[in-house]
Amino acid sequence: MNETHISTIASALGLQPSQVRNTAQLLAEEATVPFIARYRKEATGSLDEVVIADIRDRLETLAAIDKRREAVLKSLGDSGHLTDAIRERLESASSLVEIEDIYLPYRPKRRTRATIAREKGLDPLAQMLMAQEKGLDPLAAAQAFIHPEAGVNDADEALAGARDILAETISEDAEARSRIRRLFQEKAIVESTVIKEKETEGATYRDYFDWKEPVATIASHRMLAIRRGEKEDILSVSIRPDESEAISILESLFVRTDGLSADQLRQAIKDGYKRLLSRSIETEIRLWAKDRADTEAIRVFSENLQHLLMSPPLGAKRVLAIDPGFRTGCKVACLDRQGKPLHHETVFPTGSAKQAEDAGARIRRMVQDFGIEAIAIGNGTAGKETLAFVRSLDLGKEIPAVLVNESGASIYSASEVAREEFPDLDLTVRGSISIGRRLMDPLAELVKIDPKSIGVGQYQHDVDPDRMKQALDDVVIRCVNRVGVDVNRASVQLLTMVSGIGPRLARNMVAYRNENGPFSSREALKKVPRLGEKAFEQAAGFLRIPDSAHPLDASAVHPERYAIVEAMARKVGATLPELMKHPEHRSRIRISEFVSESVGLPTLNDILEELAKPGRDPRDRFEAVEFAAGIDSIGDLLPGMRLNGVVTNVTAFGAFVDIGVHQDGLVHISELADRFIRHPSEVVHVQQPVKVTVLAVDTERRRISLSMKTLAAPTPEGPPAEKQPMEQRREEKYPDRKKAGKPQKPLASKPVPFNNPFAEAFRNTLKSS
Repeated sequence: MNETHISTIASALGLQPSQVRNTAQLLAEEATVPFIARYRKEATGSLDEVVIADIRDRLETLAAIDKRREAVLKSLGDSGHLTDAIRERLESASSLVEIEDIYLPYRPKRRTRATIAREKGLDPLAQMLMAQEKGLDPLAAAQAFIHPEAGVNDADEALAGARDILAETISEDAEARSRIRRLFQEKAIVESTVIKEKETEGATYRDYFDWKEPVATIASHRMLAIRRGEKEDILSVSIRPDESEAISILESLFVRTDGLSADQLRQAIKDGYKRLLSRSIETEIRLWAKDRADTEAIRVFSENLQHLLMSPPLGAKRVLAIDPGFRTGCKVACLDRQGKPLHHETVFPTGSAKQAEDAGARIRRMVQDFGIEAIAIGNGTAGKETLAFVRSLDLGKEIPAVLVNESGASIYSASEVAREEFPDLDLTVRGSISIGRRLMDPLAELVKIDPKSIGVGQYQHDVDPDRMKQALDDVVIRCVNRVGVDVNRASVQLLTMVSGIGPRLARNMVAYRNENGPFSSREALKKVPRLGEKAFEQAAGFLRIPDSAHPLDASAVHPERYAIVEAMARKVGATLPELMKHPEHRSRIRISEFVSESVGLPTLNDILEELAKPGRDPRDRFEAVEFAAGIDSIGDLLPGMRLNGVVTNVTAFGAFVDIGVHQDGLVHISELADRFIRHPSEVVHVQQPVKVTVLAVDTERRRISLSMKTLAAPTPEGPPAEKQPMEQRREEKYPDRKKAGKPQKPLASKPVPFNNPFAEAFRNTLKSS
C-alpha cells in the first residue's frame, strides 16, 4: 500500500490517514462500498458511501498517475534522455499534467519547423540567442550558419530558423506551461459567435451567437451547451486570456537583458505563444472546463436520480395499471401484490359515449374480479383525462387512483430485459405493467432502465460516458442497498445491484428460487451455485427474507452479528422475538458490555436501532399529489393561478415542475425561494410535492414560467386564487404603493413569453437530444 497516496488523500479529504488506509485495505480485499459503509464502521471511522467512493476514485486516479510515470521513465531511459534531475522531477510530480509537461520536450514528435531548423544545424545559434550575452550581434553571429547546401541562404534565414527552435523550446518549457495554464484558468474568456449563414439552422443556440464569459466562472450547462453548438458547426468558440498578459509572463521568464539578442528572443516568444503554446494550452483548458462541467452535470444528475429512486412506494398492493392513450386506447394490466400480471386488455374511456360506457363497465369488472386495491395511470398523453374518467366511476375512496411518472417506460418496454421478462406480451402491455410496478416500488422497477433514459439529468448525453456510468451505478447501488431487497421477490436486475452479487450470481439466485421455491433463510442462500463465502459476506446483510424462521433474517443485522444479538437477549432474559418486539427489554441492554476488538459502538448502535424497526424502509410514506381539477392543458393556465405540482427535474438554473397539463413549467432559480440560493438543490428535489404560482404562459412555444416565492402566492382575500390576475393581487396587497405614485411593473394581459436564455437553451437542447 502506497503511504504517499494515503497521506495525499487524507489531506485532500480532511480525514485521518488510518481511515483512508483501512478503507483502501478493505477495497483491495474486494469489499464493496455499501458493505464497508454499513458493516465496517469501526475500520473507517463511520465514513459514508459517498466518501468511500471518493477514496476509491482517488486511489484509481493516483494509480493511473503512477502507471504513466513508470511509462515515461522507461521511455526516457530507452531514449537516453533520463537524467537524475529529470527522474527527481518525475518522482515528485503529483499529476498527469506535470508528468506530461516534463516529458513533452523529449516525446517523439512529427517533423516541426524547429526540427527542420535543427537539421540545418541552427541549434547552436538558438542557444547563443537564449544565452543573451552582452554585446552579441545576432546578425553577425548568424553569418557563420549560412549554408546554402543545407537550405540556409542568408543570415535572416538562419535567425528565423533559430527563432523557430526557441519558440518550440519556450512552448515546451514546464514552468512556462504551468504559468500560462494558470493564466488561462484564472483569466481566459469563453467567447462564442455564430458561424456565418448558420443563424437559422442554429436557432436553438441563438443565446450564444455573441457570448462572452470567464472560463473560471462559466456555469456547467452553458459550457456544455456552447460545446454542443460548436460540435454541430453552429458556433465558433475560443477560450483565450489577454494576449499581452501572456506574452508579458513569458518575457519575465526568459528575457534577462535589453540587447539585440533579447529582441530576437521576444520575437520567438510572441511566435511561440501564438502558434504553439496558446493553442496547446487552450486545448487543455477546453478539457479542463469540460471536466468541471461534467462534474457538475453528473452531480446534479446523481442527486436527482437518488431522489427519484428513493420515491415513496405504495407497497404490495393489487394494482390495476393503465397506460393511457386517445386514438389507440388505454392498455390495462391487472397485477397481483408481487407485481405479477394476471390479466390485460384495452379500453377506450376517451372515445365515444358508447366506448366510454363499455370502458367503465370493464374497469369495474376488473376491479371486482382481481380485488384491485389501487389504480396506477401513466402521466403521459391522455393521462389526466383517464384519471378523471376512473375517478368518475366512483370505485370507492379505499381504491386510490394515482398518476405515475412514466418517463422511460417505453424504453423499458422495448428492452431486452422486458423481452426476457414478458416474451409473449406486446410492448404496450409491458409498458402498463411497468407503470403499475412503479407505483408499488419505484426503486425495484427503475433499476431496469438505463438511468440516462429516465429524464432527470442535465446535458447527460454530452458528459463523459464512463464517468457518468460509474457515478450513476454508484447511486443505484447505494439506493438499493440502503433500502434492502426481498430476495424472494426481487428481479435479476434488482439483485444485480446488491452488494457482492452481480449479473451472473443474480441469475443463479433467481434460477435456484424458481426451481426450489422461495428461500427459507439467509443460510439457504449458500446453496446457490457460485455464491461463495465472500459473496455471502458482502450481500447477506442487504438481502431480506420476511418469512424466515430466524427473525433477524428480515432485518439489516448481518449474520456475522447474530451471536451478539442472541447474547443481548440472554442478558436481559428474553427470546429474540421478544427482544425485537418489546422496547423495555432493549432499554435494559448496556451496549458497552458487548464492545470487543472487532465490534465497536457504531455497529452496536446500528444493531439496536435495527432491532427497534427491523427491516424498516428508509423511504418516506407514500402520498399522492392532487392536481387542480379543470386545469388540463396549457391553454387552461392563467397568470396568478396557485397550483399543486411535483418536481420532475432539477438543473443548475432552476426546477421543472409537473402541474398536470402535459407540459412541465420552469421555476427559475430566482423564483425558488424568498432568499438567495446558490443552487436549486438547496430547496427542491426530484419527486418533491410543491405549490407554485403561474407567472407567465407562452402557449405558442409551450413555455410555462412558475414561482415558489411567498410574494408570488395569492392573498387569502379576493377572488379565487386560480382565477385572480397577479396585478390585482398586488394592488390589494400593496395599496399604499399605488397611492404613493410608486411605479408599478405592468403585467401582460395576454400570455407572455418566458425569455430566460439559459432555460431556453437547456430546454431546446433537451429536445434536440
